Amino acid sequence: MPTMIKRENIADYIGFQAEPTPWHQVEQSQIDQFADCTLDHQFIHIDPEKAKATPFGTTIAHGFLTLSMLSHFAESYSVVIEGCYMGINSGFDKVRFLAPVKVNSRIRALAKVVAIDETKPGQFRIKTEVSVEIEGEETPALIAEWIGIQMVK
Repeated sequence: MPTMIKRENIADYIGFQAEPTPWHQVEQSQIDQFADCTLDHQFIHIDPEKAKATPFGTTIAHGFLTLSMLSHFAESYSVVIEGCYMGINSGFDKVRFLAPVKVNSRIRALAKVVAIDETKPGQFRIKTEVSVEIEGEETPALIAEWIGIQMVK
């Protein structure tokens, strides 16, 4: 559930660390669907037999699949300004893929608000540091600085 905030309290949420999101298991069917959608059918993602011979020993999720899961995870960790009627993805300042997500691994997101700026009246730019951790692994799958725009009445 997103955290709802009032305009007058925005400054209080700079540095806000959201609770970790629920875990999500990345299954082969999800990896295969992503491969079909993106036309990225590299064997390391879709061929369990060939993938056994790699250092990973199994198939791995596409880095962009893991990145795309931020949209799902954001439903849990986002800060939403009261009166928001539309949110827009504005991009990333930084994305680094640090560790592969092996098939059947569980991942979740950790997020911290680093900036909220009113760029135009009723338009707020929110920058969030996000890491996607892999259950049982020290190194996160990825880290990113994600920018969103909220339109507020």
